[in-house]
Amino acid sequence: MSGAEHVPVLTIAISSRALFDLEDSHELFEREGIERYAEYQRSREDEILEPGMAFPLVRKLLALNVDAPPESPRVEVILLSRNSADTGLRIFNSIQHYGLDISRATFTSGEPTWPYIRPFGAQLFLSANPESVRQALANGMAAATILPERERPGMVSKEQIRIAFDGDAVIFGDEGERVSREGGIAAFHRHEIERAREPLSGGPFRAFLSALHDLQAAYPAGKAAPIRTALVTARSAPAHERVIRTLREWGVRLDEALFLGGRPKGPFLEAFGADIFFDDSLHNIDSARQHVLAGHVPHGVSNS
Repeated sequence: MSGAEHVPVLTIAISSRALFDLEDSHELFEREGIERYAEYQRSREDEILEPGMAFPLVRKLLALNVDAPPESPRVEVILLSRNSADTGLRIFNSIQHYGLDISRATFTSGEPTWPYIRPFGAQLFLSANPESVRQALANGMAAATILPERERPGMVSKEQIRIAFDGDAVIFGDEGERVSREGGIAAFHRHEIERAREPLSGGPFRAFLSALHDLQAAYPAGKAAPIRTALVTARSAPAHERVIRTLREWGVRLDEALFLGGRPKGPFLEAFGADIFFDDSLHNIDSARQHVLAGHVPHGVSNS
């Protein structure tokens, strides 16, 4: 692919705690307050922070810009931090140390960061703060809480970026989950069969999935493609047809679709090699994060 071709920009906003390991200083802030926290960060501003939970994903995404002209990046990462510009100096020093091409940032001195997602044009917000994520979702933006991975054997990192999504209440609306909760699995299957040719409503991640698809479309399909996506859903036949027809209606490609019929998702996500998995159910997230990085999407009836 020629670097001169126009490629849609995928823009991701990320909190400093998702990008770097700031848990010790965050605990200090919770315990002793802002002044002690500021003193701690200033005294260590030349000490490089360790990579955080989403650091490997960010590095792989930014690598898509290697052969792109500087004025036309394929991916842009925006830093949103509740630090002040003063205490945020350590974060920018760490960004420069690791050679991350992140130049745009907002430091809010403790105020919410989510209002700046939309002005930056970001299609996704990743944060370690559940309340920030909830606020972003409530205002119509795709967002997920990055949860600490449990201890697990190190995995071989592929160059290809692999992103997996749950369906209901993430890519799609939570209509199916509501029917299932109210009437059980038989009522859910009946509901989906009757509406098999009626597209599902879009969920909070529909726009992000479309933006990801647009970026994928700029590359040849196949094994050499830099991004691979998967739908990993608890649905099974006969509830699969409506999902397939909805994605076809939207004109969105997912490279793999796993209809698991309620099986634990973690082992399948490891087999896929997901760099990150998004799901609204904490039960599924608990299974996933034993194997891969997981982003909880606190949206829909499961999170009422």
